[in-house]
This record gives sequence, C-alpha cells and structure tokens, in this order.
Amino acid sequence: MYQFDCLQGLKLLPDKCINTCVTSPPYWGLRDYGVDGQLGLEDSPDTYVESLLQVFEEVERVLRDDGTLWVNLGDTYVRRPQKTSNPDKNSGFQKGQTSESARDKRKIPEGLKIKDMVGIPWRVAFALQATGWYLRSDIIWQKRNFTPENVPDRPTKAHEYIFLLSKNKKYYYDAESVMEDTVDGLGKRRRRSVWTVSSSTFKGAHFATFPEELITPCILSGCPENGVVLDPFMGAGTTALVAAKNDRNFIGFELNHEYIEIANKRLEHISS
Repeated sequence: MYQFDCLQGLKLLPDKCINTCVTSPPYWGLRDYGVDGQLGLEDSPDTYVESLLQVFEEVERVLRDDGTLWVNLGDTYVRRPQKTSNPDKNSGFQKGQTSESARDKRKIPEGLKIKDMVGIPWRVAFALQATGWYLRSDIIWQKRNFTPENVPDRPTKAHEYIFLLSKNKKYYYDAESVMEDTVDGLGKRRRRSVWTVSSSTFKGAHFATFPEELITPCILSGCPENGVVLDPFMGAGTTALVAAKNDRNFIGFELNHEYIEIANKRLEHISS
C-alpha cells in the first residue's frame, strides 16, 4: 500500500500485471477527506466522471487481458444551495463535513433540478462502457442496516451499486467459488445479482467503509489464489484485508496517511 495519488501510482505499474481491481472511489459531493488532490469535490458530475475515467484508463492498462473491474458507487441528490452572508468562508467543503452540509453548499449542476437524483453510478458505468469496457453486471448491494432518511415523498434509499466490468469479452470469473445457498437451504446455486450485506464500521475509523462480506465474492471470483488485487482508492484497506485473508496479493494507493496507518493496523492481525 503506497501513499500516492492513484494516477501517479498506477503509472508506475507495468502493463497487464493485475488480475482484478476492486474499488470504491470517493462519492461525488458527499465528503471532504482533508487531502489535496482528492476526487469527489469536482464542480459537476461530468467533471467527476472525467476524473474517474482518467483513473480507470490506467486501470485498464495494468489489468491482464482476462481482468475484471468491480466498482462500488453511491448516489446523491441535488439540494438547494445554502445561502450565506460570507461566501468566502462558507463556500465549498470543510474537512469532516457530513454529506448533508456538503451538498447544501454545492451549486446546482447544469441540466439538473433541486431534488433530482444525480445518477452518478450509472453515469460512471455508461461512460466506462463508452470507452470500451464491457458492462457485465449491475449488482445491488441491499443494506441490512442503513441511515434512515427524513424524506416523506420518496422511498428510503437502502441500496448501492457494484458494477462488474471486464476488459475483454472473455475474462476470468470463478463462479464456483461464490456459489450461494438455495432458498430452501438444501443446495447451492449460482450467485444472484442482489447481495444483502450489513453496512460496516470498525474501531478506529470515523468514516464508512465497504464491508468485507460485500467484496469477498468480487475477490474470490475475480482473482485466483496468489493473483494480484488492485484498489486505487484503498482507504482503510478493506480490499487489502480481504485479499490477504484469501491468499491473494494486493497493491493499492491512498492519499491520506492516517488511513494507511489504519489499514496497516488492520493487516497486522492477519497471521503470516
């Protein structure tokens, strides 16, 4: 795990050295992680998508020809910008802001209206498809536990997406490694596209991470034992943790040194 801007780090890797990439980029307009160069603070959804495309262009280069990309993304809604008498002080994001206050201060994107769902996950998925990726599956992460929303005029949001994309038409996917129980519990079946998994937090982190249970199927099916798993937005190291627990190698990049320290502490508990 390296403290690099992911674009800089990816450019140091040779071609076709990675089996699969499993990642959750910073969501657009939801949080300031307090480091220069971070993604997610772009002025518009289009600019955010363009930033991600640059990263995933490098990911495509370092993936093997049979490689896959798994991307977890959440969405956001357009909110009315917050009026303030001191725009210089209160404009933009502040470190540690909640998603609500961060979105309050963002301008309304062109072409969208207040209360619109922005559609960030699908914007990214379709943009990747347009650049040549094969869009193979939209997996629904159904959350067992989620933060209730005080919104009376639409259903409460209780899911996010994981998109499975491949570099080529034929790719490595070990379906047998991720079989699931049948409804009656008497047999096994191929994994379905709705995964019911609880949200995850752990001691030492003050931010949300995707749970180990969520990405274990991605790593098991996308990377053989002793292969290499990449996460360009490593965060607190969940991808590295799951890879190591399942006899896969990992490489990842993270801008925030505090998150790298958290990740290294988590990895210390895995027996060598």
